Amino acid sequence: MAFPPKMSDFGDFTKIFADLKFPAMPDMDAFVAASRRNIETLTAANKVALEGAQAVARRHMEIVQQSMSDISDAVRSFAVSESPQARASRQAELLKQAYERSVANIKELSDIIQKSNEEALQLLHHRFTEAMDEVKSLAEKADKS
Repeated sequence: MAFPPKMSDFGDFTKIFADLKFPAMPDMDAFVAASRRNIETLTAANKVALEGAQAVARRHMEIVQQSMSDISDAVRSFAVSESPQARASRQAELLKQAYERSVANIKELSDIIQKSNEEALQLLHHRFTEAMDEVKSLAEKADKS
């Protein structure tokens, strides 16, 4: 095939496309309005996701600060002289508390992320449903014309 190809090189393709009946151009005002709503919804969903990420970052920083304070308190408490058995018992208790706090903190952060994601997905789902209804309405309107 030579470059650029001649129309005769496409043979059946031109016939196929000529036989296709494309729908009329949709109402451009409706199309523009729908596109605007799509962009607004994407913007809102991104805002919700960003706010969720910021909430996670803030809470994570609070957790780190609290952990540093807890570590300082624990180190100071070991300065007290006591029997090795009492010290080992206190260390075990501090480790248990630290573990329980860590699990609770991870769950809290996970819940914040999940809530944020659910809100963003709800916005997108609602808009997608609306958009499909709009497409259906435009197709029906074009079919009647």
